[in-house]
Amino acid sequence: MFIDIHAHMYKYPYPLSYNKETDKFRLLFPNGEELIKLHDTLGIDRAIIVPLVNAEVYVPQSLGEVIDFCNESNGRFIPFCSLDPRVISNTSDAPLGFLIDFYKRQGCKGMGEVLPNMSFSDPKMHNLFHHCEQAGFPLLFDCSGARGRSYGLYDDPGLPGLRDALEKFPDLVFIGHGPGFWKELGTIRPGDEHINYPTFPIEAEGAVVKLMREHKNLWVDLSAGSGYHAMTRDIEFSRKFMNEFSDRILFGTDICFAEIPKELVIDLLKGFHADGTLSDEKFEAITHKNAERLLGI
Repeated sequence: MFIDIHAHMYKYPYPLSYNKETDKFRLLFPNGEELIKLHDTLGIDRAIIVPLVNAEVYVPQSLGEVIDFCNESNGRFIPFCSLDPRVISNTSDAPLGFLIDFYKRQGCKGMGEVLPNMSFSDPKMHNLFHHCEQAGFPLLFDCSGARGRSYGLYDDPGLPGLRDALEKFPDLVFIGHGPGFWKELGTIRPGDEHINYPTFPIEAEGAVVKLMREHKNLWVDLSAGSGYHAMTRDIEFSRKFMNEFSDRILFGTDICFAEIPKELVIDLLKGFHADGTLSDEKFEAITHKNAERLLGI
């Protein structure tokens, strides 16, 4: 069984770009029917649908369309809710708890995908972390190294902001995702701080490994190009990483178009299982049992 911890769907067409010559729009994100077809093709049994509500890049979507889609799926799809930390009052003491409680009662199992272009240490972010911790919601975040453009929480080299959040909110499960997070699987070479997808072999353990050893509330999401590149840049290192942290690694896809991308870890995981790198127990933990345990599904 495979449970996808990171899936997207938009009920209505989402135009990414427009081609004047062809008079056609390129559409971003699959709709519900397209997502089911993609998952059937890949052999994915269930998935978490993570809404996109931060306006840095994407047009924010309704949480209701995600909840409705999941409710109509007979348990195949499970909703997360997502709140921009600036919602209600754009302050660090906004009463986000009642909103989280409302969406929890609608069947949401976590928070995410959280990707405003704000610092991990921003007081408004810490307010969101606090209310998620109180609600028992895991929080799936995207991490970027860029400030003032694009999307994703930003942090300095070595992820000191994430470290501080892990320490300040020990009962909140943080699920790491995105290029700013995964490039820290190994040490960052001088001059390469702004490379999102390092291709050189891992020379020494980076901040991600160190933080996972020190903080049991840090989990990881293998989805997208960021997870794929992290796991394929140094195969021998990935073998060790998956074995050591198999109890906190989550399979995911983050498919953003109505087509199967090349950068998916599903074949890598199957290969590690087939060659004995991952035991049956560890393979099943990564592919579905960790998600079941974390979300109580």
